Amino acid sequence: MKIKLFTLAFMLSFFVSHSQSNKDIANVYLKRAKEAIEISIDYETALTYFNKAMKFTDTIVDRKIAHLGSKIYYEVHHKQESLQEQLNYLETAQDYSKQYFLLAKNKGSEEYINNTEEYVLIRETIEEVTNEIKAETEEKLRKEKEIRRIDSLKATWSKKSESLSIKADSLYKFNKNGFAIIEDDNSFGLLNDLGETIINTGKYADVLQFDGFFIFKNKKDNPTKIFTYDSSTKVGTMLPAVSDFSTLSTNYGKVMLPRGNGRVVTYPNNAKEPLIYDVTAKKFVRVANQEEVLKGLKKADVIDKYNKDGEVKVNKEWYAFGGHLGGGIHPLYSLENYDLKYYLCSIDGNLIDASADFSNIGYFYQNKYQAIKNNKTLWINQNGTKVSDAKSEAASYNGDSKVRKLTSGAYQILRDNMIIKGDDKLPKMADFLRQNSGN
Repeated sequence: MKIKLFTLAFMLSFFVSHSQSNKDIANVYLKRAKEAIEISIDYETALTYFNKAMKFTDTIVDRKIAHLGSKIYYEVHHKQESLQEQLNYLETAQDYSKQYFLLAKNKGSEEYINNTEEYVLIRETIEEVTNEIKAETEEKLRKEKEIRRIDSLKATWSKKSESLSIKADSLYKFNKNGFAIIEDDNSFGLLNDLGETIINTGKYADVLQFDGFFIFKNKKDNPTKIFTYDSSTKVGTMLPAVSDFSTLSTNYGKVMLPRGNGRVVTYPNNAKEPLIYDVTAKKFVRVANQEEVLKGLKKADVIDKYNKDGEVKVNKEWYAFGGHLGGGIHPLYSLENYDLKYYLCSIDGNLIDASADFSNIGYFYQNKYQAIKNNKTLWINQNGTKVSDAKSEAASYNGDSKVRKLTSGAYQILRDNMIIKGDDKLPKMADFLRQNSGN
């Protein structure tokens, strides 16, 4: 029994001693907190000491300590970075102030009145900060809503923009009449400067253009189908089957550049004259009065002889007369096969060797012919002399459309700061967002 009493007494003594020790430590920190305020008006340092004191304090039973805590937390609340942190400090200050009222007995004292005024100030400040937090939250929600709205507008714009894009590997320059070649997956088509597709890709493997005319071929070499397009009249024409020109021919052979007079020249296989087609008149062009032409060539001593079969003798050799390329140049073919031998220049009787000089010659226009030598284009005059290059009559574009290539590889046509494709138009994204701002 004595042992139990001794143990109980020891434990009570220990707890009292420990409690007294904590209280002493807390008082040291509280003293330092007060000094920090009184000497340096340093509430932040005071807060550090006050919080250390509270670690050694179970319950505040001194009204002055409660008042000190309230004042310290109020004075440092505005130095917190966020409004929520400021509110937390203010609410802590309010809690300490409430603790003061629980401990204060003399409600008529100056101390009590001062604490009441401070309590009211704390409540008012809490209301102000709470309203600021509410306004900040509402503004954040408004901005988030605006961001979602703008993101939605951007998505709408992007979808529309994609629909107005032209998917192609290449889009060439517009000509004078506002037409450009498009290339996709090694096939060619035609586009106008409104972004409208005139000829779809996927059908023609090669294209030639000059003087505002386009020639689309189903094969790069020896095509069997040819489609022409006149960009000045906006009329397209499919050339008749090559067999309509020559029953033994199976392809158009070499195709020359179109010229401004609408004449297209090709060199079909198994034929003894070039195929000349007038795109405007939509008909083959042949010498209508061949005997009169041959008679004139004989009279001018350009040929030695001719016969009713359309054969001519030049320099003691007989050739098949191959018609007329305009400007006085006449192709001459072998009698034995379909080999093109020479081009006869009626202006001076000069012979152009088809194997050594120029393999193919186009139609005469603006005092020049296109001529092919070693698969390269040259330009010659009426006696086969090389001259300066011809300039396409439709080379320069002066329209309002501009081409923009996207990072995706597709193209867009811009006009008047709008993306266009036919009748569809879309402002640039910045303008679109501004127009749909709702303000």
